[in-house]
Amino acid sequence: MQHAIIARVYGIVQGVGFRPTVDRLATAHGICGSVSNKGPYVEIDAQGEKEQIDAFIEDLLHNPPKRAVILKLDREDAPENIGKDTAFTIIESEKEEGEIFVSPDIAICPDCKRELYDPNDRRYLHPFINCTSCGPRTTILDGMPYDRVRTSMAEFPMCPECEYEYTHAETRRYDAQPVCCNDCGPQVYLLPTDGTAKLPVDVKALPDSQKDAAAITETRRIIREGGIVAIKGIGGFHLCCDATNGAAVQRLRDIKPRPAKPFAVMMKDLDTVRRECLITPEQEEILDGHQKPIILLKKRYQVPSNMGQPKESSSRLAEEVAPDNPNVGVMLPYAPVQLLLFDYPDGIEMPDCLVMTSGNISGAPICRDDADAVKELSRMCDMILSHNRLIRLRADDSVMDFFEDKPYMIRRSRGYAPLPFLMEMPCEGSVLAVGGELKNTFCVTRNHLFYPSPYVGDMEDLRTVRALEESVIRMADLLEAKPEIIACDLHPKYNTTDMAYRLAEELHGKLRETGGEEQALPVIQIQHHYAHIASCMAENNYFDPVIGVSFDGTGYGEDSTVWGGEFLIADLDGYTRPASISPFLQIGGDASAKEGWRIAVSMLYDIFGDQEKTREVVEKLALCSEQELKMQFMMADRNINAVRSTSAGRLFDAVSAILGVRKASTFEGEASTTLMFYAQRWDESHAPEQMELMDISVISEDTEPAKSEWTPAHILDTRSLVSWLTKQKLAGASQDALAWGFHRILANGIVKTCEFLREETGLQTVALSGGVFQNRLLLRMCKEDLESKGFRVLVHSMLPPNDGGICLGQAAVAMRKLEKMQKS
Repeated sequence: MQHAIIARVYGIVQGVGFRPTVDRLATAHGICGSVSNKGPYVEIDAQGEKEQIDAFIEDLLHNPPKRAVILKLDREDAPENIGKDTAFTIIESEKEEGEIFVSPDIAICPDCKRELYDPNDRRYLHPFINCTSCGPRTTILDGMPYDRVRTSMAEFPMCPECEYEYTHAETRRYDAQPVCCNDCGPQVYLLPTDGTAKLPVDVKALPDSQKDAAAITETRRIIREGGIVAIKGIGGFHLCCDATNGAAVQRLRDIKPRPAKPFAVMMKDLDTVRRECLITPEQEEILDGHQKPIILLKKRYQVPSNMGQPKESSSRLAEEVAPDNPNVGVMLPYAPVQLLLFDYPDGIEMPDCLVMTSGNISGAPICRDDADAVKELSRMCDMILSHNRLIRLRADDSVMDFFEDKPYMIRRSRGYAPLPFLMEMPCEGSVLAVGGELKNTFCVTRNHLFYPSPYVGDMEDLRTVRALEESVIRMADLLEAKPEIIACDLHPKYNTTDMAYRLAEELHGKLRETGGEEQALPVIQIQHHYAHIASCMAENNYFDPVIGVSFDGTGYGEDSTVWGGEFLIADLDGYTRPASISPFLQIGGDASAKEGWRIAVSMLYDIFGDQEKTREVVEKLALCSEQELKMQFMMADRNINAVRSTSAGRLFDAVSAILGVRKASTFEGEASTTLMFYAQRWDESHAPEQMELMDISVISEDTEPAKSEWTPAHILDTRSLVSWLTKQKLAGASQDALAWGFHRILANGIVKTCEFLREETGLQTVALSGGVFQNRLLLRMCKEDLESKGFRVLVHSMLPPNDGGICLGQAAVAMRKLEKMQKS
């Protein structure tokens, strides 16, 4: 008996070959009807025997395309007049209102890689080869539904062969929107860096020596000979050089400038990675999967610098890539042009490790077009390898660590954004959260779907602010979202705060009408560390009250001081601040965030309370010059350029300086990360009982009268911890042992504070968030000990614990606020 249904499939079903798969499965099961892309979902009209339809739907649920994610399938009976044709067809996409799922960019698949190097294939050595299972998606998208006409591939008419593949179900490129070949696709070409580049580029007018095969060969030659090339990829430009050539890497450091911050390395294949790094099966699976993020891996031949090089080492990686760092960020080629850099039939013998660092001026967004590259990257490189496929939305490489054999995201971007988080809480409407000032990402929501953006950058540079504003508008348009409320940070002077209020007036050039009067969107400002805890709760879909441990660098407090080592009692309705680490005077403004010795001197001055005693200790620790010390004393005594702070990040910097690890940082987190490396070295080679530790305590401050309602009632006594570490250092204890002791004692104190707060509140769940919890040693110690004490512990995984994740927390709090507004 004939039966007819309409099925609506929700999830990642755009740009992953979903409709061709439906077509094939329907034909295989003898189903007639059609499939179309509605934007928020794919709609299937199916007619056949009931058993055939049931089998077809079951097959679809269990055998979707490799890159698809089916979140929901709704079906309903339909009149039998649908699907009267004897065939099943893909019909023209139609636009519908509703939730939208945008596929991230997908790394080249094994089939396309095989064809890329097959001399008998018509796409042999094609730099833009792709199929329904791989290729650019978000970065080329103009609008939904996802069809070629709404991408930057629209300007490349298909040749007859590509059009046949695009329109015939038996091919791998059936309905693959970016499909192209050497005859009809984009082209690569060289741009000089001497000021003679003519923009915009007319590729057809370029000489053969400047484009296509010749361009790739010249790029390879320059890299092989120690040069630097800016290379346009899927989501922006990279700066590339030979990672096995120390002089080339050092030259890039000097030019960028980037004295010590590690460079990401693209390695040719897994065998190369295994030669250079220690890697687990879980890491291999993701490193070589369809997202291909940068993964932080331990160098196989890492030894302390004072112990010399190992006698037998097959490592080819230059030490300049990640100096004094046991780890290196590694990725595999994910775009066809990157594969061609390693392997091309031109006789040039290439290294199997290439530096691939973001192509941008420090603080600015990654370059995405020729004009930006010529203007900003010309002085940093010897040549620019570009192409004429437009990038609509920037996407830096994602960066991932691992914790407990699971991904632990550091930067969520290419391959992952803008995949949404599904919130299991009341959500109706749309909000925009503009994120933090550093490591910025923003979040657009539609009902229960929360879409964090690709990484944007640091908002101290106005170019990045412009990139953020442009990206917000593009994302909102793509998702067809109309925000009803905007969330931002509490800090009154952040560029993101200013932008939030400006967008409230100008977003899409429209003003909401309320009560007959035009009115800007409401803006809510959310305290930084509260947003961190809310982000951890949201990622874990946990919305009951928690004890939040938010350890971070800098955040503007409700009392106008600097917060950063906070214990919060929080849910999405609000929070209190019952405890913090010991407050200290943060002297020196912005310089204090880079020069840990300043915080160390301030803490020691507070501990000893005497200039002479402090001077004696500072001299023994060689923290600063006499002139610098006098200036610190003067600013402390007169309260000049000084602010009360509880920043855990600055605590780590101070301890790093006191122990002689790093007195200052050339990049964010250098001092604290190096301190962790020292501690990990001890942790891996010594039993815990070999070191006698102090016991850090939780003390209750005399808060009568309290300075404000935000003055914490309890203090984790990190002041005594710094005093103990100083005495141990002066007594000659080893740096590694004291670095480990600091982590162990601090973790003990965090656990003890949580136990103290559990007695007061009855709460059994702890959320750990903030940039300090990128420190996997501290994270492990805290999580293991908290769980041994009976706590449920929420940690991050696919959302960064650092400022790159707070947009999700801002959005969750704003959505709760919107819900209340709608009810009132």
